[in-house]
Amino acid sequence: QVQLVESGGGLVQPGGSLRLSCAASGSIRSIRTMGWYRQAPGNERERELVAVINTDGTTNYADSVKGRFTISRDNAKNMVYLQMNSVGPADTAMYFCKANIQVAIAYSAYWGQGTQVTVSS
Repeated sequence: QVQLVESGGGLVQPGGSLRLSCAASGSIRSIRTMGWYRQAPGNERERELVAVINTDGTTNYADSVKGRFTISRDNAKNMVYLQMNSVGPADTAMYFCKANIQVAIAYSAYWGQGTQVTVSS
């Protein structure tokens, strides 16, 4: 079994910073793309892509977070991080980690259970 566990969420003031971490564990052979998604309050139907990072380190960001958030990964530890700077109320959401993981032959998408980020003074 594969498990993704997020950590680092919490309450932060506008303009502040927060660092999210996600650890993948279990019977993992290989991990391709890792990323962060978020689900805003009252929008339970949609998870918005925040940032993704490939094995070679190439990244892609939502326009709303470009220049403020930075995604990184540690392939040796099967971890992905999201450094969030200059946060604002619009960043309040449940943040989910997602990874494309190879257990046997094929790759499958796995999700963590989420970590809450609340931006408020």
